[in-house]
Amino acid sequence: MPASTSKRSMLVTGGYGFIGSAFAKRATSAGHRVVVLDAMTYAANPQSLQGLQEITVVRGNITNTELVSSLLVEHEIDTVVNFAAESHVDRSIADPGEFMQTNILGVYSLLRASTAYVATKTAAELAHFRFVQISTDEVFGSLGDEGHFNETSPYDPRSPYSASKAAADQIVSAWHHTYGLPTITTYCTNNFGPYQYPEKFIPHLIQCALRGEAIPIYGDGSNVRDWIYVEDHVSGILLALDRGLPGARYAFGGGNERTNLALAHEICAMLNERVPRRDGGSYAAQITFVIDRLGHDYRYAIRETRAERELGYRPAHPFTEALRTTVEWYLNRNGTPTSAEVQR
Repeated sequence: MPASTSKRSMLVTGGYGFIGSAFAKRATSAGHRVVVLDAMTYAANPQSLQGLQEITVVRGNITNTELVSSLLVEHEIDTVVNFAAESHVDRSIADPGEFMQTNILGVYSLLRASTAYVATKTAAELAHFRFVQISTDEVFGSLGDEGHFNETSPYDPRSPYSASKAAADQIVSAWHHTYGLPTITTYCTNNFGPYQYPEKFIPHLIQCALRGEAIPIYGDGSNVRDWIYVEDHVSGILLALDRGLPGARYAFGGGNERTNLALAHEICAMLNERVPRRDGGSYAAQITFVIDRLGHDYRYAIRETRAERELGYRPAHPFTEALRTTVEWYLNRNGTPTSAEVQR
């Protein structure tokens, strides 16, 4: 399948978020024009794109169809990549309303604007246009000890977050089949890397450890996640844009399965080496088991995917190396603490 070498004019929604900002930077470095649309919620991080004057940033919500429509026309957009989403499972359990609004109605708004926009284009321009929905493996539900998700796995969402993403994916698929909008949907496992918001597992664990606080682990820590370095995920999305087919779905795994408890011990060991506790003990002593999350999925993992066969996708970053890079980034974010500054 030949890869497209043409440069794109991209509307990247949620571009101040963790994955969206990593994608915006890579797309810009590859020569694509990037317009970021971001609602600037609590999880937005303007520092993630600081100094990149070639990226146009617009503050606004994807539910504002009029704004989206104006951006498509003004910047002659030929690619919409939707990272905008409420994404934290715990927050979705406590208050699912924002998840329904952004993750479902927001996607509907983007689709409405995109469909009206491409209706004014020639057949050749429509063939080049892409609407990329960034989804998650959580829409597939929970795995047991064996098996893996891929693009043909049935949807079985278990949390308000995953249900909202599953609904959006199905709406995107319907827009492709009903209106002919050239869409692509991508799935990935748990991302990690620099700039991730601290409510997520890895940065939260690092910060709790350095503050001398309890490191909370749900249940007995046996839940399993497959981790993907954010740069590998971004590479997969770019491959899907270059080589993917309209209407197709592509799943990107990391091949790095860990129980939550094992990953916590791995990070604690890295911190023990870099910033020893002043009492000489291990950060692992701070691990505390807490009441399990409601509806907590046991295991996620992706293997043997269409992305591997058709796009040539392979994760390029060894897990331990990427995890060390991530730990270093959080240590250096506000200056690496000395052992005297560590709380224990």
